[in-house]
Amino acid sequence: MMTIVRQPAVAGTFYPDDPETLLSQISAFLKGIPPAEGVAAKAIIVPHAGYVYSGATAASAYGLLTPHKNKIKRVVLLGPCHRVALRGAALSSADAFATPLGDVEIDHGMDGALLSLPQVSIFDETHKNEHSLEVQLPFLQSVLGNNFKLIPLVVGDAHTDEVVEILETLWGNDETLIIISSDLSHYLSYDGAKKVDEETCKAIENLDIDAIGDYQACGRVPLKGLLKMANKKGLKATTLDLRNSGDTAGDRDRVVGYGAWSFE
Repeated sequence: MMTIVRQPAVAGTFYPDDPETLLSQISAFLKGIPPAEGVAAKAIIVPHAGYVYSGATAASAYGLLTPHKNKIKRVVLLGPCHRVALRGAALSSADAFATPLGDVEIDHGMDGALLSLPQVSIFDETHKNEHSLEVQLPFLQSVLGNNFKLIPLVVGDAHTDEVVEILETLWGNDETLIIISSDLSHYLSYDGAKKVDEETCKAIENLDIDAIGDYQACGRVPLKGLLKMANKKGLKATTLDLRNSGDTAGDRDRVVGYGAWSFE
């Protein structure tokens, strides 16, 4: 039986395509991130820009997972659509997603349950060039090794409650980690972005979906779904990092905001 592998779309642009260079860069980002003590995070929110812009912010969440790499067996990854628009959320028919570090196996065990939801379909075209999911994979491979399988979902035009339905279907126990991929404000001035992103940060900490507007986070749809689930499950959000491209590798005239949060 032929294996279908989704090939990297942004290796060499958003992150290095050479495995040694990629591992070295991720190791540098993770260095100094204290591993989480006690219970593992049930969910994290991480950014999805090029690593020079947002890699350090993403590492602040991924570094917490290292002590729990033998416990986490399934990663549910939701990110917004940037390339091919869709209604609802899309699974992939691929058997694996490739990165320069190797293949990540896709878990199709829940496809039946997910496809019974009217908002979920299989739509490979929206996955083909989508970076919001892809850029998370080398971090996951670095901190979890080959111990996990992936359920990747690109989220397009969907309602918060539709995302909640998906998350409820996949929530699982300690073996399942939920990841929401989202950047924050886009192309504001440095000071303007800091103000807006601080408001978004407060909304996330308060699990307040009504306080997050359309232009505060590109992944706001899956993000709001997670916040509503966190409310239902009694989880607490912890801010791990908040900065923007003006702090990392860009000018300060038009910046993009990045944040990372964990939910326990």
